Amino acid sequence: MKVLTLIVTYNEAENIAALVPEVLRYVPTSSVLVVDDASPDGTASVVSALAQQDSRVSVICRQGERGYGSAMIAGMRHAIAAGFDAVLTLDADFSHNPADLPKLLSALDAADVTIGSRYTGGVRVLNWDVKRLLLSLGANAYVRYLSGLQCVDCTSGFRGYRASALARVDLGSIRTSGYAFLPELLFTLGAVSIDEVPICYTERRVGESKMSKRVIAEAILRPWILAARRIGRGKTVVPPRRVAPGAAATDQ
Repeated sequence: MKVLTLIVTYNEAENIAALVPEVLRYVPTSSVLVVDDASPDGTASVVSALAQQDSRVSVICRQGERGYGSAMIAGMRHAIAAGFDAVLTLDADFSHNPADLPKLLSALDAADVTIGSRYTGGVRVLNWDVKRLLLSLGANAYVRYLSGLQCVDCTSGFRGYRASALARVDLGSIRTSGYAFLPELLFTLGAVSIDEVPICYTERRVGESKMSKRVIAEAILRPWILAARRIGRGKTVVPPRRVAPGAAATDQ
């Protein structure tokens, strides 16, 4: 597969300088695209310096437009237009271990989407207090109930996608700006096969969380919109399905 690893950033200069080499270490055949929302800490400049040393690295610095969701869409559209076969995504703060990227990529042999799951087969989260863990588990249950998604970890941003699956839907129809983009994308993809790969999640090393009050409010309200869309779908659209062991994915 022709692989693109997509990383969305805002004020992650210190992390991204270490993360990009780690991504290329574990997936040397991948290109790396960083989509940065004009970070005042110079994140885009750090990536540009890395790109001068390695042609596999590139950066899109967006001016005037911000948000995790739209930045992800910009990167995915770039991947489709450039002819990539697979897109891997992870956070810039080392909460996702780059060493797990090969597992997500390998699982795409039998699925359209692979999810690095914190909760499949048990809970694997480090450096969270009980309150935050329960909030995350509750949020996933809330999203599953309203959206009908069957994933255990609907809100994980550590994923792999077949570009052909992304190309079949209108990414621009997703208006979510924050992390509620993640379950909404799965919902929008519709009839795709999904495999959840167990991973260990670790709290960010340095920097600040981007979980603002606006992002939290959107995450609470957006699943109700998915619930309404789910009713509107009726039985005309097949929902995402978990892949069976040994199954092979096929382009539709």
